[in-house]
Amino acid sequence: MNRIIEFSGPVLTAPDREEHGLWSVDGVLTFRRPAVRPDRVLAGWVIPGLVDAHCHIGLGPGGDVPDHTAEEQSLTDRNAGTLLVRDAGAVHDTRWLQQRADLPRIIRAGRHIARTRRYLRGFAVEVEPEGLVEAVRKQAKAGDGWVKLVGDWIDRDAGDLAPSFPARVLKDAVEAAHDEGARVTAHCFAEDTLDDMLDAGIDCIEHATGLLPRHLPRFVEQGVPIVPTLINIATFPDIAAQAEARFPRYAAHMRSLWQRRSERILEAFEAGVPIYTGTDAGSVIRHGRIADEIQALHAAGLPARAALDAGTWSARDWLGADGISEGASADVLVCAEDPRTNLGTLQELKHIVLRGEPVAPAATDPLGIN
Repeated sequence: MNRIIEFSGPVLTAPDREEHGLWSVDGVLTFRRPAVRPDRVLAGWVIPGLVDAHCHIGLGPGGDVPDHTAEEQSLTDRNAGTLLVRDAGAVHDTRWLQQRADLPRIIRAGRHIARTRRYLRGFAVEVEPEGLVEAVRKQAKAGDGWVKLVGDWIDRDAGDLAPSFPARVLKDAVEAAHDEGARVTAHCFAEDTLDDMLDAGIDCIEHATGLLPRHLPRFVEQGVPIVPTLINIATFPDIAAQAEARFPRYAAHMRSLWQRRSERILEAFEAGVPIYTGTDAGSVIRHGRIADEIQALHAAGLPARAALDAGTWSARDWLGADGISEGASADVLVCAEDPRTNLGTLQELKHIVLRGEPVAPAATDPLGIN
């Protein structure tokens, strides 16, 4: 049986809605004062647990990882305030982590699906175009409602980024996923890849570094969100430098995509394209950096409140997860200051409460009021 926790301070149930008087009773949130005194009182600004909508728990630089590494990744994310993860492809079967009440909730996507020899070795199910639909159906059944495609990657013969699959096959693949009750997202760096994905009826785009003004009306009309992963895009100059000698066109392309990263995201936001936070942790990017991604969105031009919304209220609505409402699971954070005006407070959270249980980094005082 969980303890009763009282949250003493402003409760942000939406970006523009502040309430007072919230409790966790047996792991469930309520705005009705319990008949008995709480076991703990946690003071500060209360927000929903953060969402990392592009994360790879169970993936390392070489692909699969041992159980203890997947557990460490989960704990690192949790201790940074990430309480909900949309997996964006992992070799490791993380269903056992979903059974752990002390670890973040995970919405799984199965494994990446990539073109043969056109992605990082050991990461993806690799298929040729004729096998894409079958692979999508299989991964749709293996996940929790999401399939992840690798939409483009370097084509070594062309010496530059190129689409992984023909447009005619992509549409069939997306329809197959929808038939299985799953949504499809795709890794997309290049400009032309986005046209094919939008034509196919894609449900989400990861990275979207090739976003051009011509794409924006279609993103808005089709309701396709973007998960930019800006802290990962920051690695593009290093990728370009490593590729320069053998693939100068590719290197120049990656640099140009990096140079316009902030401009493109701000244009998308101002056009009304939904944007959500994702770190791409799991291979190059270390886990636990969701606050960095929120701040990167703000640095790109999004207002602080909008950047926070991209990783909290709106992201949870998009994924069908509870925020702060009557009867919701008590998955909340307590901040020292109003995070809508000071995103820096997310770097030093006062309390993390998952399923009604305070977890790291919270420290108790002798009276249980802090």
